[in-house]
Amino acid sequence: MTDTTTPDGDVTAAAPVTEAFDHVVVGGGMTADAAATAIHEADPEATVLVVSDDVDEPYTRPALSKKLWIDPDYTEADNDLGTREASGAEIRLRTSVTAVDRERRTVTTSDGRTVSWGRLLLATGGSPTRLDLPEDDRVVHFRTAADYRRLRALSGDGRRVVVVGGGYIGTELAAALVQNDTRVTLVTPDDVLGGSVFPAAVAARFQAAFEEAGVTLVTGRRVEGGTASEAGLVVRLDDGSTLDADAVAVGLGITPSTELAEAAGLEVEDGVVVDASLRTSDPDVFAAGDVASYPDRILGRRRVEHVDNAKEQGALVGRVMAGSAEEYDHTPYYYSKVLDISYEAVGTLDASLETVVDDEGDGSTVVYYLTDGAVAGVLLWNVEDARDAARAVLAEGTAVDRDGLVGRI
Repeated sequence: MTDTTTPDGDVTAAAPVTEAFDHVVVGGGMTADAAATAIHEADPEATVLVVSDDVDEPYTRPALSKKLWIDPDYTEADNDLGTREASGAEIRLRTSVTAVDRERRTVTTSDGRTVSWGRLLLATGGSPTRLDLPEDDRVVHFRTAADYRRLRALSGDGRRVVVVGGGYIGTELAAALVQNDTRVTLVTPDDVLGGSVFPAAVAARFQAAFEEAGVTLVTGRRVEGGTASEAGLVVRLDDGSTLDADAVAVGLGITPSTELAEAAGLEVEDGVVVDASLRTSDPDVFAAGDVASYPDRILGRRRVEHVDNAKEQGALVGRVMAGSAEEYDHTPYYYSKVLDISYEAVGTLDASLETVVDDEGDGSTVVYYLTDGAVAGVLLWNVEDARDAARAVLAEGTAVDRDGLVGRI
């Protein structure tokens, strides 16, 4: 009987195996849903266990900051992915994996069980970036469906909500809240909202849309702390000024949850390192979704925190775990919808890069981001059905005709 190393580095005596599954999936998000369903479709007799520390079975995460707020006919019941029925997997909620033993091929779970596996998938996602704010139910570091329900209860009826973060999640939350009878103040370190991502002209349009919707913008500032009392919350900014609020929503991205992989001796570098088939340094252990650092066929090694990647990697890794020899050749995109603006992007968006802006004059714009003579990213602003065209431009590398980019998409 071998010992087991936990994510905290503690060594414990190995417990006897109590259960066995062909496949164990650690994590209960959209990647886990896609993987479990793909395994079942490829091998209906395979046994699958999904271990999730969430309180809800897998759901569509993007709707938590978009559709659930703006479509009155769309409910949380509609947002459930139906994983149990589609995959036949056993799903254990409110349960975490505390240790992985690669030699014995087991995981230990927080409910005291030791489960053996034939193949293991780490779809652990990440934890939301946290600020030095009070541990209070009125402070929501936004990530889960439970967070959505809590923020819903704290908003509306003219309540004041401070949203921290001018990126993808923060702007979506600000737009969602202001459309639901909430007084919103959005704090961003950018001097112009979106200025670190979009070219100046596009960022100015982005900011104007929020101002016109009634969002109060506090730009060029960061949150340093805050206090809580029965009367409400006070948020302290880095210039010493303060904001009063009934609730605070923090949307600052995630930190990948790599602790299990590290403790198990797997290669980790900005995520769990995998090959083109999403295998880790152990051929029977896989990683996919937000936590995986994978070799993109066009853009090189990267880690992507968006739904397209979660679904595509989840489906592929499920097939590979069931015996397929496929490789992940999909370059994912991400999208956002805020107010009357819809945008999609492929690759790297960084306003510090050289850009070529193709403004159609009708509200739609394509922005090409260049580095070392190649297009590294493409922004599709109110442009539909152009993701494949954007990928084709990225794939050209340094052979791209810079002067011919305008009008290309």
